[in-house]
Amino acid sequence: MMGKPITGRSFGGCVRYVVNKQDAKILSADGVRMQSANAMINDFNLQRQMRPELGKAVGHLVLSWSKEDLLKLSDDIMVERAKEYMDKVGIKNTQYAVVRHSDRAHPHLHLIYNRVDNNGKTITDKNNFAKNVKACKEITLKYGYHLGKGKDLVNRQALKGKEKVKYELYDAIKAGMKTATTWKQLEAHLARQGITIAYKYRSGTSEVQGISFEKGDIKMKGSAIDRSLSYGKIDSVLNRNQQVQQYHAGIEEHKPSLADQIRQAISQDVGSEHHHRPGSGKGILETLLEPEFIAAAPDPMGDADKRRRKRKKYEAEHAQSQSSGISR
Repeated sequence: MMGKPITGRSFGGCVRYVVNKQDAKILSADGVRMQSANAMINDFNLQRQMRPELGKAVGHLVLSWSKEDLLKLSDDIMVERAKEYMDKVGIKNTQYAVVRHSDRAHPHLHLIYNRVDNNGKTITDKNNFAKNVKACKEITLKYGYHLGKGKDLVNRQALKGKEKVKYELYDAIKAGMKTATTWKQLEAHLARQGITIAYKYRSGTSEVQGISFEKGDIKMKGSAIDRSLSYGKIDSVLNRNQQVQQYHAGIEEHKPSLADQIRQAISQDVGSEHHHRPGSGKGILETLLEPEFIAAAPDPMGDADKRRRKRKKYEAEHAQSQSSGISR
């Protein structure tokens, strides 16, 4: 079993990417409604508001198994393994949803969770990579899942010379590929570890034909380090990372801002006198707290404090106007 932990900013982008994918199957959820992506997004965002200053409140994890394990993994068992993983890495007392995808040959699931827990505390993402590796290895050994013969299992401390450098290159490149979305980002990540990239171009053209990596006085082709590190395969991973990042960004260019929605709601409320009379319709507070209103609001970002102060001001003014209306 392997895991890929991700943190993001937009529950909207993440949930739609995971839940609305063809053949996606919601296996389990806690604290969020399962009937639609919009309902789930609304529930995640509602709890997120307890920590509006936390930009990256979205926890997203991909758990994958070898295709040899397919017969061992019913939906119920995958949910159990996801819960066991969460317990091992410290994802507790929070909202989550487990969704299985069937778009690849190997069985895998997506876990979306709220980094703002049920008590308003932040679930740390510190040392996510190390905790992920440890938890996956423990679960793999415990249940006898397929154990690959890849480079991840090689004892690095026993290596020397060129073979040691080969695995240092492998580890550094693989780590960089987890987060990089462009070749420049991967180059910058490797440069910090003393590794440079050399591109081989097709004769007389600007088309990249191959790639090599160099550390110290040792230079090796990507495919010689590992078959997964050829130019074409790395480029595919970077493109996929970029696509996932765009989903997480949740860019909604035409949606009005939360401040604009509040101003519009207040304008409508003030313009209708019957809203000031008890029992004769919904006031601004009721409107702001409706699920449809909250679901339409963008995720809270860095200006959350400013929005909160404005909202309090609007609520105070509305309460005063209601009091004046009743006294008449």
